[in-house]
Formats: sequence, structure tokens, C-alpha cells
Amino acid sequence: MSTRTDLELIDLVKDYGQSLAVAGINLKIAAGSYCCLLGPSGCGKTSTLRMIAGHEEPTEGQIALGGREITHLSPAARGTAMMFQSYALFPHLTVLENVAFSARMKGVARAEREARAHELLQLVAMDPYAARLPAALSGGQQQRVALARALMMRPKVLLLDEPLSALDPFLRVKMRAELKRWHQSLGMSFVHVTHSQEEAMALADLVVVMNHGRIEQAGSAREVFERPRTEFVARFIGAHNIIDTPAGKVAVRCDRLNLVEPDAGETVVTVAAVEYQGAQVQVHLMAESAADAEDAERWTATLSDASFHAAPMAPGHRVAMRWWAADAHALAA
Repeated sequence: MSTRTDLELIDLVKDYGQSLAVAGINLKIAAGSYCCLLGPSGCGKTSTLRMIAGHEEPTEGQIALGGREITHLSPAARGTAMMFQSYALFPHLTVLENVAFSARMKGVARAEREARAHELLQLVAMDPYAARLPAALSGGQQQRVALARALMMRPKVLLLDEPLSALDPFLRVKMRAELKRWHQSLGMSFVHVTHSQEEAMALADLVVVMNHGRIEQAGSAREVFERPRTEFVARFIGAHNIIDTPAGKVAVRCDRLNLVEPDAGETVVTVAAVEYQGAQVQVHLMAESAADAEDAERWTATLSDASFHAAPMAPGHRVAMRWWAADAHALAA
């Protein structure tokens, strides 16, 4: 096991008997990284997080942190802390008491634990609310308290289970920026489970796309977006078209697809719908060859407002799709 990586998953399996949630994954997360486990419901991302936290026992495989195997250690003994999706604050304890709770359970003196709790509440801009009960806080404020509580015992890795899913869209964007700032300030590894491609792209140094208990692709946000390895990744990340060519299946980004008047013999597609989105216009296309429109292959071109209105199109318009060879990314079978 390497001591150069902060967190390492080795042939990790979680089999619930009726379903194989995690199918032998291998992953190295460098110290200080912000890693997002990304994928649809049921892909294994939350089971993976819970095994790292010690809340699920792996069926097979190992977990190492800083070169030390932690696979079968208790949650409190492994150097990780979990921030739950529901925040799980104690309703009868004040904000300060919630944050200091784990230190109290470990027998840390009151003055010491409360000083540390105040320090963390200042970090998340919640110290003025230290005497309040959770019921008197907004969702975003409860999230900040849950984060401070998770940091109380100085973990090496902070684990976040869908931390933004309960927030409204405006607050979600604001809290994304705060998570980024806290990660940079604290310098520890964050492992964040999400089904939101936008969230993963905005936050992660390492994006890990999961599907059916396996890792489809792991890389930087830009690498995963620019060069999806498989058709699943291209479709899940979005903003790509999957196109069958004589040389095989390729992914072409929606903003790299050009729509032109077709030449003789060129494959023709039909404009199915046009969506104006301000700075850009989404042109939805479908194949003409399908007998039933419901079964037709579909693609999307993202055009700038200026280029669309220089040559506007309406549903029913027949066009050809073209792209530069450099913009077609071959997909693994």
C-alpha cells in the first residue's frame, strides 16, 4: 500500500446478496484532493462512501489511509469524518453543543472542546448562532453546523454525502463556493458523493464516474468532460452527442457541432425544437431515417445567440451536421 496517496481503495466489493453494489473498484485519492464520486442512483457511490467511513463493512477488499489499513476499524478510529445528507443534528442541543459533542464523548475538557467548537463555528460563519437550537436555523445554516461538527476531531478525510441536495438552487451555488473555500483553507481531502454533473465539475480535482458498481472513468473535471472514455460517461456528463460514423462511435460536444445546408449525398437531419437560452440557443435534432419519431436518434447543437440569429432555423428545417475531426472523440467499445 502506497504512503504517497492519502486514501486508497483496493479491490473493494460490497455485495448485499441480492445486489452487487460495488464490484471490485480500485481508486487512489491524493492527499489534499477534492474528489467527487459521481453517478446515477444505485451506481454504488454512497455504498463506497459508507465503507470509507466505516458505516458499511466491505465484502472484500481493503481501504488504506496514509499507508495504514483502516478497513475494519471503527468510524471513530480511522481518521475520517462523515457529513450526512440529512445533517443529523441533535434537536435538543445548541449549535455549540452539537459541534462539541464528539469531543465531549471522548472526554475532552469542557473549556478545550468549547474553544475548538467556537473556532470551527467562526470558520463556517456560524459563531453568532452558537446558543441557538437547530430548529431555529435555515437549511444552509444547519449544513454549516454539520460541517463544523464533522471537523471537530480533526479528520484527515472529510466525507460528504449529497451535502447540497436539500438546498434550493441559489443556495446550492453559494454553498458550492463555500465548500471550495473551506477545502482550500483546511487542506484535507474531501470525498463528496453527488449525482450532479455541474456540482462535480465545479468542485472536484478528481471526478470519479461510477455505473453499476464500477468506475467508468476517473480524472480531472476537464479530462472527463473533454475526453469521456465511454458512451455512458459521455451521456451522463452531458453536453455531448453520440454519433455513429463509418470509423465507429464518437462523442462530439454540443458546442462543437456545426449545422449547415446539406450538400448532395450528405446525411440530413431535421430540426425538432429550438430553445432560446439567452447567450446561446439549443437546437434539438433528430434523424430522418426512423420510421417512428419516438425511436429516432437525437442530437443537440449549442449555438451562440449571434450565430443562430445570423441563420435562424425552425422546427422542420433540414440540415447537415458537421464537425472538425479534432472535435470527434472516439469512445471505448
